[in-house]
Amino acid sequence: MIYFDNGATTFPKPRSVINAVTGTMLRNGANPGRSGHKMSVRASEIMYNCRQNAAKLFDLENPENVIFTLNCTQALNTVIKGTLKKGDHAVISSLEHNAVLRPIEAMKERGVSYSVAEVVEGDDDKTLDNFRHALRENTKLVVCTHASNVFGIRLPVERIGALCRIYKIPFCLDAAQSAGVLPISLKNSCIDYLCTAGHKGLYGPMGTGLLLINTEKTPDSLFQGGTGSFSSDRKQPDILPDKFESGTPNLPGIAGLNEGIRFVLSRGVNNIEDREMRLAQRLYDGLKRNREVVLYTQRPQKHTHVPVISFNLRERDSEEIAALLSDRYNIAVRAGLHCAPLAHEQYSTQYSGTIRAVMSAFSNEAQVQSFLYAVNKISKNAKK
Repeated sequence: MIYFDNGATTFPKPRSVINAVTGTMLRNGANPGRSGHKMSVRASEIMYNCRQNAAKLFDLENPENVIFTLNCTQALNTVIKGTLKKGDHAVISSLEHNAVLRPIEAMKERGVSYSVAEVVEGDDDKTLDNFRHALRENTKLVVCTHASNVFGIRLPVERIGALCRIYKIPFCLDAAQSAGVLPISLKNSCIDYLCTAGHKGLYGPMGTGLLLINTEKTPDSLFQGGTGSFSSDRKQPDILPDKFESGTPNLPGIAGLNEGIRFVLSRGVNNIEDREMRLAQRLYDGLKRNREVVLYTQRPQKHTHVPVISFNLRERDSEEIAALLSDRYNIAVRAGLHCAPLAHEQYSTQYSGTIRAVMSAFSNEAQVQSFLYAVNKISKNAKK
């Protein structure tokens, strides 16, 4: 199979990730942080080693500020619902995934309001102005995606973060499509909260995610329970990471995530970005030569896009084309609205959806050429 559905989850996974998951199930089945025997201690070491590697990848000073979550969505919900109170206002972008939009929308029932700042492709100054004009006196959080999961457009998050720092507003970054693909330094940025998935550009298993806290102010925890620490205290511990990690963790998943992060560190984020972007550009150029193909963005470039390509065939249903690619050519892509209605509304694709192809570290030139061949065959057959 040619797998270009890496925007949903990366596949294949590195062999080291698979070995870590199965090895943990076979040899490290104890609960970390709950007992003093050797297997439990080793389980705790696996978790801490993953925190250290995540801190290294994202240039975060304290590994204990790395919080394990089920996914990026849980991390975003933790920040949004744990920060905003009645009477508060938030700002999001016009390209947000439902992982941001739905929690923010749900907060309206608690007396929270929000504004949407339009992202202008190719004009970071205008995008920044739109964020600035959306701020209010009661704005208590700005949260936005690093890059659109539909169209691959990057936001000027360094400048948005600096704007938030000037106004003393916490800034939360959804890095689901950028972690492991773009270099991110929390030490050299104004990002207060970084939320990301473990199963995408970090090459970990599904059911893993991260919340990295880069500020002394922490959100309220969404749930409380056993942490293995301060067990006689009826209140949830305030220390990190315990405040946000109640209950038994997904140790096999975390072990796999640790190896996925190590894979990214060994390859080098810049090298991964360069390779994936070259393939995305070749895919874009090949699609552009087909007169039946509709493309929605400018040619992807470093500093303005991530390697995500959305397109359609004229007067054809996006899900129909995705099914043909799968059934006839064994090619996996995603079609439809990609859980991001705001982005589709901005690009007038809210009814048609788009076909999305996303590169990974395992994608190659031959796959791109096979993909283009398949799209060309499907488009020619449609003319007959």
